[in-house]
Amino acid sequence: MNKRLTLPRGAVAGALIVVLPALAPAQTAVPPATSTLQPATREAQALPSLAPLVESVKSAVVNVDVQSKSSEAEAFEGAQNPFFDRFFGGEDARSSRRREQPIRQGTGSGFIIDPKGLVLTNNHVVEGAVAIRVRLDDGRSFAAEIVGRDPLTDVALIQLKKADNLPTVKLGDSDAMRVGDWVLAIGNPFGLASSVSSGILSARARNIHAGPYDDFLQTDAAINPGNSGGPLFNLRGEVVGINTAIVGGGTGIGFSVPSNLVKALLPQLEKDGAVTRAWLGIGIQDLNAELAQALKLTVNEGAIVTLINDDSPAGRAGVRTDDVIVAIDGQKVRSGGELTRSVALKKPGSTSTVELFRDGKKQAVKVQLGTRPDIENRGVRPRRGEDSDEQSSKARVGMSLNNVDPRMTQRAGLKASQGALITEVQPGSPAERAELEPGMVVVEADRKPVANAEALAALISKAPAGSTVLLRVVLPSGRFLRALSIP
Repeated sequence: MNKRLTLPRGAVAGALIVVLPALAPAQTAVPPATSTLQPATREAQALPSLAPLVESVKSAVVNVDVQSKSSEAEAFEGAQNPFFDRFFGGEDARSSRRREQPIRQGTGSGFIIDPKGLVLTNNHVVEGAVAIRVRLDDGRSFAAEIVGRDPLTDVALIQLKKADNLPTVKLGDSDAMRVGDWVLAIGNPFGLASSVSSGILSARARNIHAGPYDDFLQTDAAINPGNSGGPLFNLRGEVVGINTAIVGGGTGIGFSVPSNLVKALLPQLEKDGAVTRAWLGIGIQDLNAELAQALKLTVNEGAIVTLINDDSPAGRAGVRTDDVIVAIDGQKVRSGGELTRSVALKKPGSTSTVELFRDGKKQAVKVQLGTRPDIENRGVRPRRGEDSDEQSSKARVGMSLNNVDPRMTQRAGLKASQGALITEVQPGSPAERAELEPGMVVVEADRKPVANAEALAALISKAPAGSTVLLRVVLPSGRFLRALSIP
């Protein structure tokens, strides 16, 4: 589509007209003395320019042109995760699918990390590629091939063919970046090569539910379609992130894969073409203050074990459900996501020391890590309760209960009609604050089995005011703990 450009009044296409005020015959135009400038003007002149930094790194930032087949993963992300968009420029993939065109043309970004032509970019830029062409800032272009890629972190490594002595940039320390530090993004938004934008680091360790290892840097440096795979620089000219995603419809909210994660993956991508991860074989959830109180713990951060997979490394080492993992190999674990990322970066077959709390007592367990199965089980939304006659629990917690329908027992993995089905949760109630939802099945209360709705309602009605009832609930995605505070 041709865009119409509107020139300022008095301007002529192809020319620049500058109108200067007339000078008196005896006057000579001289720069104003510094002392006559306003304080704000003097401050602005003192600000450093980013031009030297841009000049030192932009030659290593490349444009990645890809002909690819649309993947099923793209369709899934577009339909299931409206929170963010991966910004691979070019023809819209969904429009392409509607017209049933098997090949699409797209443009992304990347950066050279080796003089012989190794380039880092995003996996979603090159996934399904049938042809890749990389263009440099100096006008040269090279055919390229995929060396390795990791869909779970959206990182890919490609090799330029017949390339040598190319300009490079190096990966920096993303852990050293502070919120508020200046950053610089360079890429090819909308095909506009070598576009530069600046901003600050807005946040760290963002989980945008793109995958199991989310640990994104958030920035307000302008990034757009075509920036995918491009570098995010610190002021030393080091790459601290790979620009990967933006909030759909948002402004100034972009996400980058941190460079330290990329450095950990690079050896495997270059050598094996894929990433093999270690595995504990457990289901986990975050520990919070309410659950810590219910479990009688002195810590408020960690990962609660909610499930032990059959014949898993953790199970063979003696890890149990309701254990709270607080460290692995001396590295503190603050959440379930942090534990998942820490384990994934370890070598399968190695032995790790897991520090955990069990029944309020701290202990250490040696676990020989396994290899993570190459299977992705994407989460599903909790299913709402089925229509049935309701039986309320006491109004004190704002939760209605019903006996479990025998038809759902097999789907939920329950014993014959065991448990209490939550059918309604009142907004603002203690039940809602405990993150209970309709469709959950409560199978344990204070570590004792719940036979039916009547039994759970009776237990809640007799619970002392100010106490906390520890509930184990079942969803299609697994078993979880909830701490219900009794008002």
